[in-house]
Amino acid sequence: MAHVITTACIDVKDGACVPVCPVDCIYEGGRTLYIHPDECIDCGVCVSACPTQAIFEESRLPSELAHFTAINREFFGVEVSGLDSPGGADGKRVACDHPAIARIIPIAVRAAA
Repeated sequence: MAHVITTACIDVKDGACVPVCPVDCIYEGGRTLYIHPDECIDCGVCVSACPTQAIFEESRLPSELAHFTAINREFFGVEVSGLDSPGGADGKRVACDHPAIARIIPIAVRAAA
């Protein structure tokens, strides 16, 4: 079971979770961070480090955020980032995001409206 990054990280990307991850499975996309579900060892250290409370254990995701399980998994596929399973983020940044994230109106635009 993996941990999942959700809505509260979009356009924030605080990154406090990244250095505490013992297996380096948190990757940076354009607008949010993503946890590689096959690399995550389910230790939960990232949850306590996240100041925006954006990370959940997959089995504890609120129902309205359940779709983020697929978003985190699909981000690594050839259809989105093409990262596959690199075996650790090692500072890798990808300019793209999952299409579902890309469709969300940026915080700055929402605040101005």
